[in-house]
Amino acid sequence: MHNNQRSTDMPENALTQHYEVLKELGDCYTSLADYPRAQQQYEQAAQLAPDEAMPYVGLGVIALQQGKLDDAELAFKVAKRLDNNCARALCGLAMVHQQKQNFPQALDFYLKCLDIDSDNLTALLGLFQTSIQMGSFAKVIHYLRLYLETHPADLAVMFCLATLYYRDGSLDNARTLLSDILTFTPDNTDAANLLEEVEHRIASTHGVKAQ
Repeated sequence: MHNNQRSTDMPENALTQHYEVLKELGDCYTSLADYPRAQQQYEQAAQLAPDEAMPYVGLGVIALQQGKLDDAELAFKVAKRLDNNCARALCGLAMVHQQKQNFPQALDFYLKCLDIDSDNLTALLGLFQTSIQMGSFAKVIHYLRLYLETHPADLAVMFCLATLYYRDGSLDNARTLLSDILTFTPDNTDAANLLEEVEHRIASTHGVKAQ
């Protein structure tokens, strides 16, 4: 914690504990969609620890949930200024740009987030959605494969990767992943339908009429 002027005479360890409590209360109220109370907790936490990024991330999340994109962008920018390597701030900025349909900027912030935190599932799925909008798949495929190396049973990410392989023309890779998904979840209709499309395209490329 930096030694800033604060309107309190609390010892440093008590100050830190109080900050953590306020931040966690803010997170709790946010999860309950009680945004006025969450905002109050985050603002108090920011007053106690003005150099900490996370209260501003919390304020950005609240604004994003309420559709206040400009307020969210401002809060996430403050968080990023306080901590340039704050993955959640970068992810927040990416989500703002995605909702504003500024897809190249969204892609850039998602990639920066994943360079810091390759396990950030929110960023991965946002990157997937953005890539579909832009028709740009190579970078996204890299990060999804990286994620699956440490989370090999995440079927949702496997399906996203299979979809990108299909759109990118990597049909054999798509077929392998979809077959794996159906091994785990035989009733997965989305995977079954996409596998049928993949098989049809493979047959077509080999000059064989699909059954």
